[in-house]
Amino acid sequence: MNSAHPRPGRLDGKVAIVTGGGSGFGAGICKKFVAEGAQVVVADLNLQAALDVAAALGAAARGLRVDVGQAADVKTMMEAAEQHFGRIDILVNNAGVTHLPQPLEDVSEDDFDRIVAVNMKAIYLAMREVVPRLKANAPGVRGIRGVVLNMASTAGVSPRPRLAWYNASKGWVITATRANAVELAPSGIRVVALNPVAGETPLLKSFMGQDTPEMRAKFLSTIPIGRFSTPEDLGNAACFLCSDEASMITGVCMEVDGGRCI
Repeated sequence: MNSAHPRPGRLDGKVAIVTGGGSGFGAGICKKFVAEGAQVVVADLNLQAALDVAAALGAAARGLRVDVGQAADVKTMMEAAEQHFGRIDILVNNAGVTHLPQPLEDVSEDDFDRIVAVNMKAIYLAMREVVPRLKANAPGVRGIRGVVLNMASTAGVSPRPRLAWYNASKGWVITATRANAVELAPSGIRVVALNPVAGETPLLKSFMGQDTPEMRAKFLSTIPIGRFSTPEDLGNAACFLCSDEASMITGVCMEVDGGRCI
C-alpha cells in the first residue's frame, strides 16, 4: 500500500473507556485501540498506573482514577470521557480481582464482597450509566450505536478447584453479557465478552497461589498451545470484537485461551 495513503485504523473516530487499563490485559487493549485510531480513557484504581499508560499513548489517551465498584466514580468516569473526547462508543469492563486459591468455605467475606463489587457490581453500575449514552448515539455501520466488551474468563466456562467464587463471578459475567446482548440488540448496542486463560498480568500469582517454575509448568500443561495469554492477544481480540467488522456479532463470549477449554 502507498505510504502516502495508510490503512485507516479499525477503530478510527471511536472513543473507548477501558477499566483496569493501567496494567495487564487492560493496558494491552488500550495500546491496541489507540494504535487502531481510537481515543481512550484509561481508568484504573491505581492513578499512577493509569497516567503512565496514558502518557505512553500520547494525546489520544487520558488516565483517570476510578473505583469501578463505586457508583459516583463510574458516573464521573463517563462524564470525563464525554467532556474530554466528546462521546462514548465503546466500553470495556476489564477490571477484575480474584481470591487466593483455597477451599471455598475458607474465603473470607471481605474477599467475597470485593469480588462481587469489582467483577459483578461494576458491570451493573457501568451499564446503568453507559447504555442511555449509547442509545443516544447516531447509528453507525449497520445501525450499531455502540459496543460493550466484558472481560469474563475461562474460569466461567471450565472452573478450576479452589477458585470457586472467582469462577462463579466470571460465570455471572458470561450470563450478563448474553442477557444484555439480547435486550440491547434492538437498540443497536452490541455486548460481547472475552474468556482469556491466565496471562502474564498482576493476577497470575494470585491464580496460582505461588509463582514458581513448578507451578507455571503445571498451569501451562493445561493449555494446548503451551503458553499464557498476553496483553497483545487480548488487545487484538478486543479490537476485532469492538470494530465495525464485527457488526453482526453480539452475545459471544470468545475464548482466547490456546485451547484450554476444549
